[in-house]
Amino acid sequence: MSADSPPADGGLPDPEAVLDELLELGAVTEGDDGSLSTTSAFEDVRRVYHDTYARMDDGGVESTVADLFGVDRTEAAALLDSGEVTRADVTAYLSVRSFADGALDSPTLAVAANLLVRLGPGTPVPEAFEELDDGTYRSFLDSNAEAVLTVWRNYCDPCEAMKEDLPAILDAVPDGVATAGVDGEAVPEFRREFGVESAPAVLIFRDGELRETLTGRRRPETLADRFADAFGADA
Repeated sequence: MSADSPPADGGLPDPEAVLDELLELGAVTEGDDGSLSTTSAFEDVRRVYHDTYARMDDGGVESTVADLFGVDRTEAAALLDSGEVTRADVTAYLSVRSFADGALDSPTLAVAANLLVRLGPGTPVPEAFEELDDGTYRSFLDSNAEAVLTVWRNYCDPCEAMKEDLPAILDAVPDGVATAGVDGEAVPEFRREFGVESAPAVLIFRDGELRETLTGRRRPETLADRFADAFGADA
């Protein structure tokens, strides 16, 4: 089935066929182990729509849903209230429509958006860090009395900016101090325990206790000073 012809039975296209089209377009890539993930090129587009619709009021989102799916505002509101359509769905639909630049018809876009919501953008934690989750962060801290934990999120401009300084930040961490990272969207228990609701964030642990939490983009020089204060100037 081609992208610009509807399925013969009038239903939605086969998801496997749509996935093949996303791979061909370069919105999705397949790893050597067969795992699927979105590409950075697609995520650059999705970031723009995410930023717009994350801040938009409910009325604006309702209008968008009504326009996209040809329903009135009341039905659009009902779809959003029930969770049948979410802001993530709207973001994915508009993103893949823009990315495909007319190559996909509306039914194909709907299936593609559903696939892209489920695939997600992948982890925001840089490869330089061991990634922890709610099931592993406690054992990590129990095993590492001196540690620096970092919090990251997707679609976070300060996070992306701070990643540019990552080599210098890691150089500032004293020898013997363990480092790791978490995806801030995926660790509600971690956030509750340590009161962290923003990203990027750097949490400094000494003798097994949280000593300081630094939120927002921080320069390597600032972090080096904080690490020296926490772990000792000669650490």
